[in-house]
Amino acid sequence: MKPFRHILLSTVVLMLVAEAAYGAGFSVNTQGATPLGQGNAVIAHTNDPSSVFFNPAQINKLPGMQMEVGTTPLILNNKFQSSSSGKSFETANDVFFPSTLYMTYKLSDELSVGFGFFTNFGLATKWPDDWEGRYISTKSVLTTYTLNPVVSYRLTPNISLAAGVSFLFLDAELNKMLNLGSLGIPDVKQTLKGDDFALGFNTGLLIDVTKDISVGAAFRSRIKTDINGNISHSFPVPLPETVTSMFPNTGARTTLRLPAMANFGIAYKGLSPLTIEVGGRWEGWSSYDEFRIDTDKPIAGFQEITYPKKWKDIYSLNVGARYQVSDTVAIMTGYIYEGNPIPDETFDPIVPLNRSQVYCLGTDIRFNKFLLGISYAYQKVKERSKNNAIDDNPFDGDLNPATSANGTYRTDLHMIGVSLTYQF
Repeated sequence: MKPFRHILLSTVVLMLVAEAAYGAGFSVNTQGATPLGQGNAVIAHTNDPSSVFFNPAQINKLPGMQMEVGTTPLILNNKFQSSSSGKSFETANDVFFPSTLYMTYKLSDELSVGFGFFTNFGLATKWPDDWEGRYISTKSVLTTYTLNPVVSYRLTPNISLAAGVSFLFLDAELNKMLNLGSLGIPDVKQTLKGDDFALGFNTGLLIDVTKDISVGAAFRSRIKTDINGNISHSFPVPLPETVTSMFPNTGARTTLRLPAMANFGIAYKGLSPLTIEVGGRWEGWSSYDEFRIDTDKPIAGFQEITYPKKWKDIYSLNVGARYQVSDTVAIMTGYIYEGNPIPDETFDPIVPLNRSQVYCLGTDIRFNKFLLGISYAYQKVKERSKNNAIDDNPFDGDLNPATSANGTYRTDLHMIGVSLTYQF
């Protein structure tokens, strides 16, 4: 009975993996070409409507009505070398296009409104179907879309406050293989899909301390999502009903709390035409302490499972500079140090994340009423080794080296930002 019990428990791993696809710690901060070129150090100064995302209190600085559209192609590469077999695998080199739309309108000297459409959480990890960790994950995709109307009010000539509502739409899919080899059955594909709609809020503050020094802060609330979806199974060959009935297609539910985030920055403009800003970001991933999923029908005898995650809050630092070469051209550079929320004991190949550094360059070109932003950023994730008991069945207390995907993970990311702003 032990091999069969092993199989029953291994099917539950889907539930553990699915939540990591949702709560990956992958906040998407490529929200505009001009901010990216400055390492996102734009909390205390602004040049375009992307401030709706970064700090909406700044939209009072933007004249008239403005609209910005943009996209940032992301080229992600994950590589893995096994400590068990020595073999190497890598994820598919797909290109992803998180895109943005921002609008701002200055109603009066004191009051401005804005609107943003963006993706602020996302994940796409696609390992080969035959790789060593296929019983942990083969495909994890998380997509979110946020609609964010905001209002900014200038309390005094030097102080502005802002607030907004976030309407978030979430869609997720996870694929993995089930290890039924001890029954003489080829790998069974298991898929989880789910979606939800949820609400949050954001706030912003801008203080012009002097004509050369500004201080900014922004906050985005934690968003609770109640994800409803289904789990399905694809059998490679006809199997007896006694086996297939253990793996029904069924509804599934889980709760994910996307973390609260806070940004701050201090900008200095006293070296005109150079503007420098330093700042940081806090992300409250400690809200992701554990994960629980419920199913309508038992899968291998289980309808509920709770799995510890023990993620941690993280802090990131950034610095950026913008030099206005002429009335029409500016050049930008920036640097970001990113923290890591995932402890060693729960690290897995769905999100091979670690501390990272991001190096940024960009330019703004203004012509008539248009502002074209172009930027490039390279993110290097610190090499990380997996050496824990997460394998095809992390519940049996035994480590199966052949299915644990223990080894070394290397990740890097190329980002190319393009945006176009028009002032009406």
